[in-house]
Formats: sequence, C-alpha cells, structure tokens
Amino acid sequence: MPKGPLAAAGAYILWGVFPLYIKQVAHVPALEIVVHRSVWSLVFVFALLAVLRRFAWLGQVMRQPRVLGAFLLSALLLSCNWLLYVWAVNQNRLLDASLGYFINPLFNVMLGYVVLKERPRPWQWAAVGLAGAGVLWLTVAAGQLPWVSLALAASFGVYGLLRKTAALGAMEGLALETLLLAPLTVGVLVATLWRGEGAFAQGDWATDLWLLAAGPFTAIPLLLFAAGARRVTMATLGLLQYLGPSIQFVLGVWLYHEPFSAVRGVGFGLIWAALVLYSAEGLWRLRRGDSAAPAAT
Repeated sequence: MPKGPLAAAGAYILWGVFPLYIKQVAHVPALEIVVHRSVWSLVFVFALLAVLRRFAWLGQVMRQPRVLGAFLLSALLLSCNWLLYVWAVNQNRLLDASLGYFINPLFNVMLGYVVLKERPRPWQWAAVGLAGAGVLWLTVAAGQLPWVSLALAASFGVYGLLRKTAALGAMEGLALETLLLAPLTVGVLVATLWRGEGAFAQGDWATDLWLLAAGPFTAIPLLLFAAGARRVTMATLGLLQYLGPSIQFVLGVWLYHEPFSAVRGVGFGLIWAALVLYSAEGLWRLRRGDSAAPAAT
C-alpha cells in the first residue's frame, strides 16, 4: 500500500480506537485527562523537534502577535473538543461522539460557505440537507438536540478551519498550541501534585503510565495525518476520515453495548446516506477532472 494512504489510514484508525485508551483511565476526571494530554504532548513534540533540530520557526512566530492569537484560539477549541470527547466516552455516550465526527465533514461545507465564501455544488447542498434531516429526526426522537454530537462537530470544524489557514505544519502547530496552554495546564498539574490531589503520582503505577502515554497517543496520529495528507488526494482523505467514527460506532455498539434503537438508527441512517452522497459526488467530480467548481472540503 502506498505510504500516503497508509499513514492517513493509520491516523484515523488510531483516532478510532482512542476510546479504548480513555476507558483505561475512566476513573480519572475528564479535565485531568485533558491536562495530562496537553502537558505530555508538549513534552513529546518538543523532544521530537529537538531530535530533528527544528526550532528556527519558534523565534519567528513569537514575534507575530496575530499568529499567536490564532493559535491560542485553536488551542482552546481543541482543548474544549478533547474535554467533551473524553467526558462523552466516560459517560457511555460514545455513539454520540461518533455521530459528531460523522457530521463534521458536512459541517465543514457550511463553514466553507459562511466563512470562506465557497459555493457548494447542488449535490453537496443535498447532502447537507439530508444530514440536517437526520439531526432533526434525532432531536424529535430524543426530545432534545444531540448537543454532544453537534458541539464536537462544531468545535473540531472551527479548529480545522483555523489550522487550514495557519502558517505552521502539524508538529510545529501542535507544539505551539500546547506551549501557549502550558502556563495553565502545567500550573494545574503542579497544583494538584502539590496538594496531593488527582490521580497522578499516587502510587498507582499503571495509571501514571497511562497518563504519561497521553502525549504520544495524541501526537502520533496528528503526525501520521500530516504525513499522509500531503500524499493523497482530498477525495481519498475524505473517504478515509470515516474510519475513525466508524470504529467508534462499532466499539460503542458491540464492545460497550450502548443502546442503539431502531428509531435512533433512522437518524444515523439519514446522516450515513448524506455522507455516501457527499463522497460519491466528490469522487464523480474527481474522475471527470472537473476542477472548475470549488470543493467545499
């Protein structure tokens, strides 16, 4: 298999099985997990940058307040996304989380239209409408908006939009995001250790190792994604991105036995149909070689 698709697929598969990791530290509060995830990602990524001797960008970026502001905003969005995702998995709402990442590509179409002034094609609008019908069905069936799914889709969508226009690559971008959050995250970690609170360094070596592993578990998929995204077409990347929520869905239903009724299945089915329509239209356009209309991915 070519290296590009293999790297991208590896990233989405690791994101898909990430709930298996979260369940290992389910006894740790979601906020504490996110703090460890940010701190040890910072350590891991800066160690990689030291090995590769790639620090020249840091001095330049530190003299650009607008870039720092954009990355601080993206860091906060990513942290909120992580916090909600970890909380959802620990609250046995993995299916809600998977639905959020199924919705995300279609939410990106709306972001492209509203923010980037892109013009989605008719079939892309049809896919968005079909997904909207699925969300409406789930809202009526449950008596409330699927807020977890929508919040995950929105936070990751806006984060992706900010990173799309950013000047740094995946490794440098993650390094800067975690560095900007370090005064808060390191401060929280030191304070909990000083007071003897939290789950870390309390004599449970298994928990300590799992929390330390949050760094590479966070950074490695991002680096694989960055390597793969440069070597595959957007159409291929668009299809591969469904690996993550599909694996999450399988884990939620068959491993963790979360309830999945026929009524709920109708809502998921409408959104899956929207994704099939969206992907098929993109592949058809790609094979025709039609690049005149802007792609809203």
